[in-house]
Amino acid sequence: MILALKTHLIWKVHHFKMLFQFLLSSNTSTLKNLLRFKVLVCIFLSCGLSVHIKADTKQTPTIAIIIDDMGHSYDQGVELINLPFPLTLSFLPERPYTKKLIEMANFHKKEIMLHAPMQNSMGFGLGFGGLKKEMNEATLKKTLIESLQKIHYMVGINNHMGSVLTTDPRAMKWVMETISQYPFYFVDSRTSSKSVAANMASEFNIPNLSRDIFLDHIQDREFIQTQFLKLIALAEKNGTAIAIGHPHPETVEYLSWALSKLDEKGISIATISSLWQIRHPQKDIQKELAKLPNQRFKQVRLAHNSQ
Repeated sequence: MILALKTHLIWKVHHFKMLFQFLLSSNTSTLKNLLRFKVLVCIFLSCGLSVHIKADTKQTPTIAIIIDDMGHSYDQGVELINLPFPLTLSFLPERPYTKKLIEMANFHKKEIMLHAPMQNSMGFGLGFGGLKKEMNEATLKKTLIESLQKIHYMVGINNHMGSVLTTDPRAMKWVMETISQYPFYFVDSRTSSKSVAANMASEFNIPNLSRDIFLDHIQDREFIQTQFLKLIALAEKNGTAIAIGHPHPETVEYLSWALSKLDEKGISIATISSLWQIRHPQKDIQKELAKLPNQRFKQVRLAHNSQ
């Protein structure tokens, strides 16, 4: 690329000299020659500047990291919130420390999501806000709306577990019909390779992304590092990559160390909404989200502001 840039500039200089010599040899007045010379200088400089702009705006490999299951662990939650990096924090509704940690996260300008509990194939309990396949449309939508109302400052949603629910087109249609009434994006955690969640979100024009890497399903520093390096490799290959981690002590300790090394590796970290914007440079996420909300969302926000 550098060789091509040098060749391009040498070509421009050569042609600039030829044009300038032509001006000097022409039978026009000195004033006209000077004016032409100024125009040529402007053209030459703008050509060179455009080359530099193209060279300098190559996208830096960028990662985004969602921390799921926020609200259970206070100490690890505080540590993650205090990390000086744009992590995206996804909160379970009505957990012991959800409200307190959300206020702290908002104060520290972290991006906040709802981690919506969804039915899984292992039969694990879902707690408040759990969405199940056997629910009828009204019950599922009402349950999801109640969860949305519990997470102040949220801008997006991803699924907690959900290996059963995210593969069910009917249930996902109801989920996305509900989300489409609000200015929220959706991230498919992809707890099942058969998930239809992201495709359904697209059908409802909801800005959406999908998880690339799970960082810590084995809670071991060496394993977390292996997954983190996979994340970096994907970002270098594709431009961007998304990981999901959890507030485990091992994860917090590793990220505290690893994220501080990103700059020297030439890697950026961004929030989920910023990464969506990087992947969709011709769109504005704020404008995309502004197409979604209706009066119901305004009522929810008013309820939040009154508390």
